[in-house]
Amino acid sequence: MEHSYLLVLTTCPDAGFAEALAAKLVDAGLAACVNIVPGIQSVYRWKGKRETGTERLLLIKTRAALYTRLEQAITESHPYELPEVLAVPIKNGLAGYLSWIDEVTSGAGQEG
Repeated sequence: MEHSYLLVLTTCPDAGFAEALAAKLVDAGLAACVNIVPGIQSVYRWKGKRETGTERLLLIKTRAALYTRLEQAITESHPYELPEVLAVPIKNGLAGYLSWIDEVTSGAGQEG
């Protein structure tokens, strides 16, 4: 795999759900760290209408091998009909931090 690590982004409707989802992903070993960014104002088109809303943005650090399981965990519990789940490859990073991601997510297993 070209990139071993991912930054996965998803938005959440409120602080309670964002915190619960972050805890679920970290506790399952699917994410090493989840940052919750409050106060995101979203403007988007949904079913032919322009919508707006305040959301929380989750910045999820994980291994690329765990992406499929991470995506499934997000979509299974997410209240949105079509949640945003975007994965950005991490091209470079502090070696110690990347090793830490490996260490804390190693119990979640590997996917091919």
